[in-house]
Amino acid sequence: MAQMKALTVGSLGTCCYILWAEGEAGCVVIDPGGEAARIREACAGREIQAILLTHGHFDHIRAVEELARDGAEIIIHREDAPMLTDPEMNAGWLAGERVVAPPATRTVREGDQLTCAGVDFTVLHTPGHTPGSVCYQTGRWLFTGDTLFHGGYGRTDLPGGSTRQLADSLRRLTPLAHQYDIFPGH
Repeated sequence: MAQMKALTVGSLGTCCYILWAEGEAGCVVIDPGGEAARIREACAGREIQAILLTHGHFDHIRAVEELARDGAEIIIHREDAPMLTDPEMNAGWLAGERVVAPPATRTVREGDQLTCAGVDFTVLHTPGHTPGSVCYQTGRWLFTGDTLFHGGYGRTDLPGGSTRQLADSLRRLTPLAHQYDIFPGH
């Protein structure tokens, strides 16, 4: 059974999640939006084996470089992968920052099944906030990034955003919101 810690990190209050399976020495970090030292401390000595990114905006990737130094896999949808290394595409300019992360070591797409640190995930491609926005589902938990918030959803006015695609993604997620516990990006 998966265990989880949730942290709010960075200047925009990004929700970062740390997951691990009982008896496993490693963990997974979802959306490390800043404060790498605090995230590492919350891992409580567990090795970060994978970093799952719901999308490539700067406020979800700020701590990727530091946390991946020990060899953690960096996982993102293939359509958002270029955002990791391109500060214009990842919109760091919104905060007056030049955010650059290492390139993805693995890209995912709709329906992919992942096992990281003993935790099984299914990838749901939910474009709209960005072309490669995804949700990660494990057990009764659904990590939605900026696609779906409790009582709201992500913006579409940044490069690559699409109101039509987000509306389609929200229609897809609406019935799931009653089946899963939602863990948003903010």
